[in-house]
Amino acid sequence: MMLKVLVTGATGNVGIEVLSSLKKLDHKLEIHAGVRDTEFGNEKLSNFNIKTIKFDFTNIETFLSALKDIDVLFLLRPPQISDVKKYFKPLIETAKESSIKHIVFLSVQSVENSKIIPHHKIEKLIVDSKIPYTFLRPAYFMQNFTSTLRNDLVNNHRIYLPSGQAKFTVIDVEDIGSVTAKVLIEPKNHINKSYELTNNETLTFAEMAEKISKGIGKTIKFISPNLLQFFLTKRKENMPTMLILVMIMLHYFPRFQKTPKTTDWVKIITGQEPKSFDDFVLTNLKQLR
Repeated sequence: MMLKVLVTGATGNVGIEVLSSLKKLDHKLEIHAGVRDTEFGNEKLSNFNIKTIKFDFTNIETFLSALKDIDVLFLLRPPQISDVKKYFKPLIETAKESSIKHIVFLSVQSVENSKIIPHHKIEKLIVDSKIPYTFLRPAYFMQNFTSTLRNDLVNNHRIYLPSGQAKFTVIDVEDIGSVTAKVLIEPKNHINKSYELTNNETLTFAEMAEKISKGIGKTIKFISPNLLQFFLTKRKENMPTMLILVMIMLHYFPRFQKTPKTTDWVKIITGQEPKSFDDFVLTNLKQLR
């Protein structure tokens, strides 16, 4: 029997990589992409042989019809949604009432040590639901440099974050896509397991700035402001307060924590070495310039 998989966040960075990885592999899955609008704006999905289903995290009324007859749910948290009780609780309850047999959730590394982040609460909801799960807990996304941090990088030739000399583990979203695809194709091997996904490096932002500078042939400075400077600068750039607080949580708090460990899960699950930071820079030269 063909398993039906619903991929949420299908048009985003990770969603596209999951679909790309599935396309390269031999499988018998029927893939559905959850999108807010099934009529428009899905040009990104036109390369894939998949069906679109109306699914909107902010519209609870779309949950039941989207999950109908779905066996496996690939779930992620859109950055703008932090109210777990309002949106994710009803979603997991709907999953319990429907045919979902497995939830693959994109969480974050070291989530178990941080009860205040939404991912911690979402993992708990999934565990409490008794639906079999797989938690993928990736390190810091290299693609933050081609999205959230890109404007500062390209226009001001700087990385401006309150992270001091803290060391971070990193991961390319392509590797997250490869791991996810394998988990979706061979679910029995990954039931009720959690995997921290990193490459083989731990880097400070000063070291990342150095690697980007070398790759693009321009000097990128790393500046670590104090929290007040950072907050005021980002408010001046019209960044929403909630997002600034998330940025502080991601970049400032690691200064007071142990350096996270690298893991071998990418290689164990996919058979391939994870991409290095230099690989990422080389692949994304155009966007980083």
